[in-house]
Amino acid sequence: MTEISETVAIQFIKGENEKENPEIRLFRDCDGKKGKAVYKFFNPTSITLENFESIKKMYLIDEEGELLIKKIDLFISENLIKEVTSTYSWNSEKEFERFMRFSKRYANSLTRN
Repeated sequence: MTEISETVAIQFIKGENEKENPEIRLFRDCDGKKGKAVYKFFNPTSITLENFESIKKMYLIDEEGELLIKKIDLFISENLIKEVTSTYSWNSEKEFERFMRFSKRYANSLTRN
């Protein structure tokens, strides 16, 4: 049985785990090699009006290391961060499998909490 690391997290700011659970949608090309995962956070906890301009990346962190997402869109309304959308893209089966290992670990960490 594989032990699940306590370090599975999503971060916008290095060292600060995002507590809001995202809605995640997967899209794959017909050949299955390329695709993307779109993460949507509604009212994220680690992004504020004071720090949102410094948010340039999202980190998916687990025992294998980290996956880096550079495509992030912030939606601000009435002086609140309403929604954050980030897109992780892969271009090979190997990249997709790595993403899925992170996703399984992340989902398992949510069920333990």
